[in-house]
Amino acid sequence: MTNRVAHYNRHAHPGFASSDTYHNIHNASASAPSWHGTTILCVRKDDKVCMMGDGMVSMGNLVVKPNAKKIRRIGPSSGGKNAAGEKDGVGGTIVGFAGSTADAFTLLERLEGKLDEYPNQLARSCVELAKGWRTDKYLRRLEASLIVADATVSLELTGNGDVLESHDGILSVGSGGPYALAAARALIDQPLDAEEIARRAMQVASEMCVYTNDQFMIETITIDNPPKDDDK
Repeated sequence: MTNRVAHYNRHAHPGFASSDTYHNIHNASASAPSWHGTTILCVRKDDKVCMMGDGMVSMGNLVVKPNAKKIRRIGPSSGGKNAAGEKDGVGGTIVGFAGSTADAFTLLERLEGKLDEYPNQLARSCVELAKGWRTDKYLRRLEASLIVADATVSLELTGNGDVLESHDGILSVGSGGPYALAAARALIDQPLDAEEIARRAMQVASEMCVYTNDQFMIETITIDNPPKDDDK
């Protein structure tokens, strides 16, 4: 009897939205496509740290922009240019993001604030940011992942508020991250510097991931006194 009444009400009042209809509309709006950045790779080897990202920004199945810059440098930098004619930095902190662009910029601003609060303490700044990410009601809704690196450490901040350090100096995030990570690990013991490894690995990712293109953006850090193999 209850089912008949419910059936009658839905058809007798076509302007009335049932609870099922409401939930469908709510879920559709919640899953509406948002702007996304995709693949970021960071390689640390010898006296150089290289972070590289592709330029594609997509919204659902639509390519919105092919040459977006998903990598930023925080703090002072100096130095000349690398072999590709791009700026080669000494010092500072480099940040790459994947996920929702607006969310990533929100986290980037928070990270800059933490670095101002704890200068030259990247690990502590990331931990403090992660604490806020996990406890703040607003930050918990942000959908982005960050890779941050300076001359001493490379860290990944996940969407769950975790802070991860790689055991081999290689980190990646984004849809093409697993491909870039696997390629970089396969090349890490070859006679190549960090930038060349990152470039080749990102090329592999761009050929395998449909959300990653080959318009790469690069930031590097040159380490003045790199640790020896015995010290790692």
